[in-house]
Amino acid sequence: MRVAVFRKAHFNAAHRLFNPKWSAEKNEEVFGLCNNPNYHGHNYELEVKVIGEVDPETGYLIDLKILKDIIYEEVEQRFDHKNLNLDTEEFKQLNPTAENICYVIWQLLRARLDEKYDLQIRLYETPRNYVEYPA
Repeated sequence: MRVAVFRKAHFNAAHRLFNPKWSAEKNEEVFGLCNNPNYHGHNYELEVKVIGEVDPETGYLIDLKILKDIIYEEVEQRFDHKNLNLDTEEFKQLNPTAENICYVIWQLLRARLDEKYDLQIRLYETPRNYVEYPA
């Protein structure tokens, strides 16, 4: 039986959208308020979807306590209450757009999960704006 299980998490982080190759004017034009030199923050909501076959012996697809711990270690401890541009290695050279944050989270979790699972990440930057990887 193939099923999907979900785990929600959240973290709060600041960031600035900025391309160092561009002029201040172009950054302002493209990123607007998100280009604030003093940064701005979001209360990110994360949905992790794991898909695969249920283990007939346990009845689990994956132990959700294990998934919770992986998310905590790889995402919450790493990004919560951080300035993504300044405090994290992942975004020192990568613009911390919602799209890039979502993909980085996917990479971090993918590395910790058994290959038998499919993984999908949905990241809400606001209640009305979210991204999903893979699409």
